[in-house]
Amino acid sequence: MSSKSKQKGSGYEREVARFLSETYHESFVRVPNSGAFIGGQNQHRKKSLDQNQAKSFKGDIIPPDAWQKFNSECKNYADFPFHQLFKGTVRQLESWIEQCMTVADPGDFNMVFMKFNHRGTFAAFQSQWQSHFQLQNHLIYHSTNHGSWIITDLETLFQINSTTIKDISCQTLC
Repeated sequence: MSSKSKQKGSGYEREVARFLSETYHESFVRVPNSGAFIGGQNQHRKKSLDQNQAKSFKGDIIPPDAWQKFNSECKNYADFPFHQLFKGTVRQLESWIEQCMTVADPGDFNMVFMKFNHRGTFAAFQSQWQSHFQLQNHLIYHSTNHGSWIITDLETLFQINSTTIKDISCQTLC
């Protein structure tokens, strides 16, 4: 039987998959074992898989076939040290970005979905895409190993930019 934290994380992955499915009217599903098959210490497995197999185990969400450039991690935690965003490196966020980037391919649209109890839902994505988006309230986080990332409210991001997110993730395949 899995731990409460594992169940909480799996539940949020299903919630994000449902949110994306409803937003785009396409099928997004949770990756079995939360992407652990080719993530972290199992990254070597990616070399023995073909492109579609590797895509099926990349990140936490399996997108539709046309979304070849979409890569995501989903995190659901009780709290987050928001104050550390203004003081330098946030180790917790660094580890999430690292998990996302470990399985990323060049040109991927990499996103970390984050939910914190009584705080809300947020998204982080690489700032290289910033010029493509209309952003309201956001901040820029400078990752130690993976450049700058935009952090913003999840629902607002998708309300204003859902078409852009799809276009970037599909890159003319949709």
